[in-house]
Amino acid sequence: MGILLDDAVLIRQSEKEEEPTVITVNCPDKTGLGSDLCRIILFFGLTLVRTDVSTDGKWCYIVLWVVGRQNTRWGLLKKRLMEACPSSSLASGILYYTQLQPPKPPHVFLLKFCCHDRPGLLHDVTEALCELELTIKRVKVSTTPDGKVMDLFFVTDARELLHTTKGKEDTYDHLKGVIGDTMMSCEIEMVGPEITACCQGTSFLSDAVAQGMFNVDQPRDDSTALQWPSVTMDNSLSQSHTLLQLVCQDHKGLLYDVMRTLKDYNIQISYGRITTKENTKCEMDLFIMQADGKKIVDPSKQDGLKSRLEMELSRPLRVSLISRGPDTELLVANPVELSGKGRPLVFYDITLALKMLDTPIFSVISTAQSSLSVTASVHAEIGRYVIRDREWEVYRVLLDEGDLGCVSKEKVEETVWKMLMSWK
Repeated sequence: MGILLDDAVLIRQSEKEEEPTVITVNCPDKTGLGSDLCRIILFFGLTLVRTDVSTDGKWCYIVLWVVGRQNTRWGLLKKRLMEACPSSSLASGILYYTQLQPPKPPHVFLLKFCCHDRPGLLHDVTEALCELELTIKRVKVSTTPDGKVMDLFFVTDARELLHTTKGKEDTYDHLKGVIGDTMMSCEIEMVGPEITACCQGTSFLSDAVAQGMFNVDQPRDDSTALQWPSVTMDNSLSQSHTLLQLVCQDHKGLLYDVMRTLKDYNIQISYGRITTKENTKCEMDLFIMQADGKKIVDPSKQDGLKSRLEMELSRPLRVSLISRGPDTELLVANPVELSGKGRPLVFYDITLALKMLDTPIFSVISTAQSSLSVTASVHAEIGRYVIRDREWEVYRVLLDEGDLGCVSKEKVEETVWKMLMSWK
């Protein structure tokens, strides 16, 4: 089998708080590697401030300058980045049978627990699951009128320990440390896909909601859209590559949005430089080519890629508050990669934003004054929907009537949006 050297990923931590940490990746290349690495960086809550990419088609050299959390587990980050790198046998052209096979889908576990409600509980539990490297695939959260919470989390385990007794005990202890003595029960079991499908909640989105949230002709002055990006292509500077130039407003996960789009189009980056200026504007110069090793000369292919990048960079996520009968529902949607991967930490950001609004686990309904009254009951779901031939991961939080204060619809939407974009 191929061997991946231990120095394939090097992390040089910054000596000063204001300086970035430098991550160097030196390994065999593959289409989509940049997307996989950026997704891991995003999962660890880090922000990319500069990136250099160089590859000869077989071996790549990537330098990432990142800033972020003081409590980042750098050793674990290195391990996850190493796992995303192909083995050295790929660079020599030796392909083994196991390397040709698609990865096995991870086991899905149902984490079910009951406890007494309190302000910020849902976010604290979500944060605890992220610390355990448990990826939330689906969630159903319900709160009873007497203040008891029943949470169902369908998760996958990056550590592959949750099927063991120790893994279950570690998870229980971690949640117990967050929830405290108010936790009444906690059960963990492996489930099949049929159970996950049955428990995913509402199975459809109305046509009106789909039209409003996923309209490809959304106006450029939409309140939940970023500044319209500049996307240009030039075939005159290289005999073998197309120069893709991007100038756009910076946001959390920007490079991931670019890389996942190129990955879905099976586009390879041979050289790239990405810089962020004044934390608001990002410029990218990427020399790219198709899977066949040729540059992109077909005008229809150029237009298709350009349109997709413009859409992904102007509206990387969709946020909307809609009326559902007497209630109001918060919806947040992000596109799913063709590989089946969703965007990391979306539910984490949603729950953190609502916690910042002083909503003790929330449920809201509109009133005659067009405001939202926050209460201690909640119904939240995560599901996947195919809309216009694309799969979307949709987070739905039903907001119910209460008497703990009033927050305007605009304020809820703005706070969630800014949290997702990592704007102050």
